Amino acid sequence: MRDSRGAIMQHPSPPDENRPGTTQTSRLAAAAILVLGFLVSLALNLPGQLSFDSVAQLHDGHVGYYSPWHPPVMAWMLGISDTLTGGAGLFVVFDALLLFASMISCLWLAPRANRQAVAIAAICCALPQFVLYQGIVWKDVLFADSAIAGFVCLAQAGQRWQHVAVRWRWVVAAFLLLALATLARQNGAVALVLGAVALVCVARRNATTWPHALALGAVALAVASVLVSCVGGALAARTNGLSGPKAQIALLQLYDLVGAVKAEPGLALDRIRRANPDLDEEIRSDGVEAYTPERVDTLVKSADLQSEFADTQPAVIGAQWWDLVRLHPLLYLDVRARAFAWVFLTPNISKCLPYYTGVDGLPQYLRDLKLVRMFRPQDRWLGNYASRFLGTPIFSHATFAAMAAVLLFFLLRRRQPADLALAFMLVAAFAFALSFFVISVACDYRYLLFLDLSALVALFYVVATRARKNSHGAVTDLSSRSNSAMDG
Repeated sequence: MRDSRGAIMQHPSPPDENRPGTTQTSRLAAAAILVLGFLVSLALNLPGQLSFDSVAQLHDGHVGYYSPWHPPVMAWMLGISDTLTGGAGLFVVFDALLLFASMISCLWLAPRANRQAVAIAAICCALPQFVLYQGIVWKDVLFADSAIAGFVCLAQAGQRWQHVAVRWRWVVAAFLLLALATLARQNGAVALVLGAVALVCVARRNATTWPHALALGAVALAVASVLVSCVGGALAARTNGLSGPKAQIALLQLYDLVGAVKAEPGLALDRIRRANPDLDEEIRSDGVEAYTPERVDTLVKSADLQSEFADTQPAVIGAQWWDLVRLHPLLYLDVRARAFAWVFLTPNISKCLPYYTGVDGLPQYLRDLKLVRMFRPQDRWLGNYASRFLGTPIFSHATFAAMAAVLLFFLLRRRQPADLALAFMLVAAFAFALSFFVISVACDYRYLLFLDLSALVALFYVVATRARKNSHGAVTDLSSRSNSAMDG
């Protein structure tokens, strides 16, 4: 455009926040903070925070013979880490890398990154779920990190759908990670199923026909399920042949029956009384006295109750439990609701193992692994740091559930391909959390870590890619991208 003198008129420069250099700087700054957070977490935690169970699984991996009471994939991975680096250090690096790399990857799901992403990255890196939890060797951390990474890979596939080779690399990576999540936790299979649904929706959003999209989801789910079955079967061959899940289910059923008798003392346990009258008596005496909706451990500590429980066929326990569900559904739901309230609301979080620092385990296992019980200065600092957040929203699953609900509404309303993948990540987190209504036997905070981390990752993604007005007042949607802009 020229003015009255014929000179070329230039539009004023856009505000700093819309300059390509500035948005690129914001992206790099947020990525740098996440890299720094990753390194700080490793520096404070390596060679890993090892609880009693962690040491047992590391020892299983060390000897190559796995306990069926823990996910064999944990022992297998820890065994690889122990072989290559001596201990759990490599496993910790891999685990933390899944989460931090996923968040960094979110910065490249839009052509520009919002500068507010820098602040969110800094806040996340300062939270115990990042700075401490990523160094704790627990299956719950592995599940949460691998599931999140799987859905972020689906988001990347959705944003690069037109590049077939790139798309399929991301899809394969996504379902390998979701398969790993399923192997890490039995009820984690909900993430794999919803990952397949997410793939269908992402494909449809990229103009794929319904038959083709449904076929993609079905094939991905089938292949991943076969992989889980084959790997799970191969790892189970290294156990003693007993079924850990079956024993855990029987213990869960006993826990529900004791809770029901405590809530309604007159409840008849006819099947148990016919099969083993002594167990019926123990349930009504030691069991009722020891029962708490906080955790099942108090029942396990009763030697007489456990002895009679071991002498009773699991089929009898199972049949009596089904009678409770069929004939007294409200009583069953009441017992389950009390247990679920403890795991979701953690009314007394100090009883719910909110975090762990240090190394502890059986003396024989520690000797075999060349480890010692220790509580280093940085472990003490990490414990004191995490304790400052107890009783705050930072250690509240309900807070993160509310955040996730708001973010889910936003993502489903915006409906970009990556939005749908992250939306189903949140749906998977809710479904996983709700599964504990049925299976919860303890209120350990780590069980719902997936919900907390999913909400934080989704928040980071939404902030990094949110729409804003440019210098002319038009809205620029950061999630609306061209393939050329991103690939460049």
